[in-house]
Amino acid sequence: MNLVQINVEGKPVAGVVSGGQILQLNSRKSVYELALQAFEQKRPLQDLVAEEATSPRSYEELEASQSLLPPITHPDPAHLLVSGTGLTHLGSADARDSMHKKVAQEESALTDSMKMFKWGLEGGKPGPGETGVQPEWFYKGDGGILKSPHQPLPAPEFGLDFGEEPELVGVYVIAGDGTPLRLGFCLGNEASDHVTERQNYLYLAHSKLRCCSIGPELRLGAAPGHIVGTSRVVRAGECIWEKPFFTGEQNMSHSLANLEHHHFKYSQFRRPGDVHVHFFGTATLSCMDGIQTEPGDRFEISAPEFGRPLANPIAAQPAEAWSLQQI
Repeated sequence: MNLVQINVEGKPVAGVVSGGQILQLNSRKSVYELALQAFEQKRPLQDLVAEEATSPRSYEELEASQSLLPPITHPDPAHLLVSGTGLTHLGSADARDSMHKKVAQEESALTDSMKMFKWGLEGGKPGPGETGVQPEWFYKGDGGILKSPHQPLPAPEFGLDFGEEPELVGVYVIAGDGTPLRLGFCLGNEASDHVTERQNYLYLAHSKLRCCSIGPELRLGAAPGHIVGTSRVVRAGECIWEKPFFTGEQNMSHSLANLEHHHFKYSQFRRPGDVHVHFFGTATLSCMDGIQTEPGDRFEISAPEFGRPLANPIAAQPAEAWSLQQI
């Protein structure tokens, strides 16, 4: 079952994807509200949604009117955390072969990034009852940076680059007793500034502080082990770059359970009522093929298991006037 959220008179309302239609919940409950209700009633979220009365709406019309929201939101955006893990993916067969040759060197000869990737290969998929190696982790922002499908992604004027990152995304709600609840997975564009990151890997934190987008559909339940999607950059109606991307555990050096463990082991990430949107990484970037994006370009990320593509144009974000004051 795939869910979406629709903007209905300013409120996020859940809907079930059914072919070319979206079955909007007549109760006007959000995905967030449904998740907490399912936990309280000790029922699978899918079963709860299936019992809701619905009204059919045209998927095409909702897209055209830009009425689709991210598939998860929080009533207070400050209580939605967007984060991610990097150096987790193996890429294509050629990329895997190249990477394995690099990590075969003596560890003293490896960069810090390659050391971390090697650690993931060696200990990122622990057995039952074991704790695996922790991954690279980064913070992107709160719910204010999460843009809706088809909504422009603002590229800040101080940025050196604005590139896409097609990724698998986990969606979680923290229950009242502090239990992290995994709702399911969706596609995401974890847009970043790769030129800034390449200047020095310690600039990674800066490079990640950009708006991003997820959805439009949230697939309930477990993620497929092998996912092959397509990432595109479209300019003036013409596709200027296109490439497949590989994700899912079969294409990763870490298990999803290990990545989740090393995120939620921190008690501040188990605060009741919070929402977590977590990007799991990628090995496919247009910037690696020399693409320099521009305002007006459109990112398109798709994979059959996740329904309709996630599309967002780039918009130039002008410099903002602000000042620091002593009080």
